[in-house]
Amino acid sequence: MAAVNEQEVERILLAAPFIRDLGLQLESASPGECCTCLKLAQRHLQQDGYVHAGVQATVADHTAGAAAASVAGAGQSVLTAEFKINLLRSARGDTLRCVARVLKAGASLTVVESEVFCGTRDETRLVSKATVTLAIVTRREDAPA
Repeated sequence: MAAVNEQEVERILLAAPFIRDLGLQLESASPGECCTCLKLAQRHLQQDGYVHAGVQATVADHTAGAAAASVAGAGQSVLTAEFKINLLRSARGDTLRCVARVLKAGASLTVVESEVFCGTRDETRLVSKATVTLAIVTRREDAPA
């Protein structure tokens, strides 16, 4: 694989207002792979104190987008076309960590798998797994940089 498209990975993780508000942070990026983490707060939980499924889905989807962007060409962006998430067990802890890996990078579609782990410093468990299909699009000149 080619070198990581660092500029696009950073743009995806820093320029999206919702993602900034959520608090998702880049841990690492390499060609075809991205790791993110989220320090959990009360606002990330559902009514019974578990990490909300929507938070897990957002983290899995957005980290997959960054992984796909890491191998995108110059002037290209990625947009989620479809995703499926399996919530494997209830999620409790102080941190979510997501590892997303490109399964197949194509000219028009890229498929990525995301694994979301939750727990504490001493113990983490796989809590959800997503498959994300992303469309490769040419960035418009008037799109935010």
